[in-house]
Amino acid sequence: MALSASPVFALADIIETPSRPTLLAPESLLNDVTRAGDRIVAAGERGHIIFSDDQGETWVQGQVPVSVTLTSIDFGTAEHGWAVGHSGVVLHSADAGKSWELQLTGTEASKIAIEGKQEQIAEMEERIEEAPEEEKGDLEWALDDIFFAIENMEADLEVGPVNPLMDVWFEDENHGFVVGAYGMILRTTDGGESWEDASAQIDNAQNFHLNGITDITGGALVVVGEGGQIHVSTDGGDTWERRESPYSGSLFGVIGTGQVNGILAFGLRGNMMMSTDLGQSWKTVTNEAGATVMNGMVADDGRITLVGNSGVVLMSTNGGESFRPYFRNDREGVMGAVPVSGTNLLLVGEGGVKFTDARGKNLQ
Repeated sequence: MALSASPVFALADIIETPSRPTLLAPESLLNDVTRAGDRIVAAGERGHIIFSDDQGETWVQGQVPVSVTLTSIDFGTAEHGWAVGHSGVVLHSADAGKSWELQLTGTEASKIAIEGKQEQIAEMEERIEEAPEEEKGDLEWALDDIFFAIENMEADLEVGPVNPLMDVWFEDENHGFVVGAYGMILRTTDGGESWEDASAQIDNAQNFHLNGITDITGGALVVVGEGGQIHVSTDGGDTWERRESPYSGSLFGVIGTGQVNGILAFGLRGNMMMSTDLGQSWKTVTNEAGATVMNGMVADDGRITLVGNSGVVLMSTNGGESFRPYFRNDREGVMGAVPVSGTNLLLVGEGGVKFTDARGKNLQ
């Protein structure tokens, strides 16, 4: 009994233990970075969230109530931000990253997802009853998939909040989504006070991991994930359409190109692809570096930067048609980037905070 229960206690402990203050937070693993107005905010291991008001020269550590690894951070306004991570945690800040509160854990998220699946079962059973005989077989297979998904979720609950959330996106201080392992996608319309399961709107019967979500110029939302998944919504996430992908492996991230309806998706082994028509068609983008790409950003002047494993940084000045790659000398993985002064970039990753310029020169 003690052996089977210990993982639950361990997971509960790091959810209930505040992140410890440390001067080394800016030098430790950071998995994402973004802006909250003029402030730069980054999140990473051990629940570290740090912020800078001087373009990354100095940092202050935020007050965070958990010690789990955080995977992504996003601000819907200059003051209201959300961070997500391991054990299914969702954190909220109302003061531009200075302090954070725990809004959701993986246990609560799983219960919401199970309730959503149970609603799908009721709807599917009604469809089967009303369907023509020749359609019943496929619908019954789909029903079995839902039952199987619930069994897996219930088994996870016995272990504890083990499944991570991988990305978060907020439109404003109220409307947002989180996505994560095994097809988890939750939606809120009240700033995270309550959440609802949105997986029924996603064509993901195998419950593949969802790794990234973003909005693009023109207003559409895009979700990408395992198995080459690409889902597009043009109505704020009420409905989603799955797009055909030229790559069937894992996609770890997606950004807009800065052009209306332009999408750039990327992932395992450096696979990158671009669409100019909301994913109706795709063009493979050459990545001579070959390293896995994890994240990216578009600067105000249109420059696109992608970052990833082995210290790779890829830069494009032609809207993503082609990229100039270089590897940082330390070869430490890069997980995120934001523009700072001039054409310089602030990077975060395995070695914490670093800087580079548009020519690929390591500034730090």
